[in-house]
Amino acid sequence: MKSEHYFDWAATAPADQEIQKAAFDFSLEHWANPSSQHFYGTEERKCLESARERCASAMEVKPEQLFFTSGGTESDHIPLLSVLTRPQKGSVIITGIEHPALREMANNIQLCGWKVISLAPDRNGFISAQSIEEKLEADTAFVAVMAVNNETGAIQPIYEIADMLTRVGKTKRKPFFHVDCVQAAGKIPLDISYPGIDSAAFSAHKLGGPRGIGLLYLAKAITPFLRGGGQEKNIRSGTENLFGAEAMALCMEKYYMTKKAEEKNPVMYKKFLEQQTLTSQFVEALRTIEGCTVIPHTRGQEVPDENFSPWIVQAAFKGIPGQVMVRAMSADGYYISTGSACSAAKASRPILDAMKVSPEEKETAVRFSFGSSTTTKAMKELFDEAVFLSAKFMH
Repeated sequence: MKSEHYFDWAATAPADQEIQKAAFDFSLEHWANPSSQHFYGTEERKCLESARERCASAMEVKPEQLFFTSGGTESDHIPLLSVLTRPQKGSVIITGIEHPALREMANNIQLCGWKVISLAPDRNGFISAQSIEEKLEADTAFVAVMAVNNETGAIQPIYEIADMLTRVGKTKRKPFFHVDCVQAAGKIPLDISYPGIDSAAFSAHKLGGPRGIGLLYLAKAITPFLRGGGQEKNIRSGTENLFGAEAMALCMEKYYMTKKAEEKNPVMYKKFLEQQTLTSQFVEALRTIEGCTVIPHTRGQEVPDENFSPWIVQAAFKGIPGQVMVRAMSADGYYISTGSACSAAKASRPILDAMKVSPEEKETAVRFSFGSSTTTKAMKELFDEAVFLSAKFMH
């Protein structure tokens, strides 16, 4: 499969063959259960802990703060579900831009007697620290805000939110702050050890790794709701996925960017800066197409480009339903989406609803998402295809 005209990286990245083959070969040699007490088991345990240490080194956190999971969804679930272990019920704040892993699970939390406070973003898709503070209640136990929105690319002010919650915590119990970093890891510089961030979710397949492996960062230990054999220090029970752990470590070593990315990962940091320029030009070019609007409208104008991930762009093409545009582009060998792959079969667009995007734009919105191997030539050809199809359907 060729990925030259693949622009759905936010759904999943094309396989990094070097990483996946290396992890597969590794797993053929290291096949024993890491929890077994015999020689083979103890050897695999060393390999598992080595993978954890390598992830921690790339992410600049402590190895004991990282836990391997089955993916981003489970890494979102574990912290949220932990509130169910508390003797006193309270409230949780889930923003209107969260992934279904949090948004839908919050409905189950509500069935268990917890109050779920939904916080809508502003018209540009951003959540402010002030808006969260205004929603806090005396018994608010949990706050979730994703680092980068998977549909608009809006980079949320997670550090400002962490500062606010830390300040609030000086006079009363600080709400647990969870950050979904699935669309941020390897895409923008991150500092997840920032004071006030209590947990963060990561997924390998967004970085060219295999499906079925993720990471959960925990600043401090929590009491998990789900229990089992006690693996991963009781945080995530289940036989350890050594193949996945090795692949996750390789992904983080190759792609992850910390705040020191310019020194620590110059290759990805250079690509990040190049993509910022390419995407800024792409967004401005889209505005020249008759009937095309960028969502949010203010991107790169009232709101600076650096407030958005350079890997995600959403736009609407007047009179062309999003699904029609996706199919038409696919027929020509260009692969985009209408939004989250997890919600692709549903007609609803919760994130755009939360942003109060007009019904017409919501119906005609599509998402372009890019990755580490996206070229200038491919983006120019994508723009030409958008121009061609827009003219074809409008006339």
